[in-house]
Amino acid sequence: MKLDKVNWENYYDKIKGRSPRPLLRAALELEKETSRPNGRFAIDLGCGDGTDTLFLLENGWQVLAIDAEPVALERLLAQVPTDLTKNLQTEVAQFEQLTLPPAQLIHASLSLPFCHPDSFPSLWQKIEASLVENGRFAGNLFGVNDSWAVNAHMNFHTKQSVEALFANFAIDYFDEEDKPGRSTAGSKHWHIFTIIARKMSDSSN
Repeated sequence: MKLDKVNWENYYDKIKGRSPRPLLRAALELEKETSRPNGRFAIDLGCGDGTDTLFLLENGWQVLAIDAEPVALERLLAQVPTDLTKNLQTEVAQFEQLTLPPAQLIHASLSLPFCHPDSFPSLWQKIEASLVENGRFAGNLFGVNDSWAVNAHMNFHTKQSVEALFANFAIDYFDEEDKPGRSTAGSKHWHIFTIIARKMSDSSN
């Protein structure tokens, strides 16, 4: 099934009131056991409706929330308590425009597949360079069997290509789901990789 231009505001309405994603909860449980002497700064890449950014803020993180949709950041800012706004930065940017600062955590739940495949290698280099040594990535990538793989403007991966992306990482969690399911757009076949991984060396230097 080909996707038309996504109506993101409609999507945010459909998921309104959701809980923080299990992926992020699991990453933060691991972070409780990880020493961060230089602070806890996270990038929420494709922050969407803002639920996960708010969860990070509530758990003591400073956060840069990035999304290509201005309405996403408007919704986020409407949710953030005044006492937490000092720990939040926001940026409207396309994947192709990103400049990422050093971060201890990058969260990218369901957002990276929407990067154009021509731009994905550069985006991944930026993500890996942004993570400090021992920094953690928590995110999703779509597999080649996903029913949305007919969309030429999205990127899709084999298990082997996903594993290659994490050559410089220690894998905390890796799951591959390849089965029928549903999305907010209706029935679909999901082929999705869920990864939490810790960068082992600062290969950007």
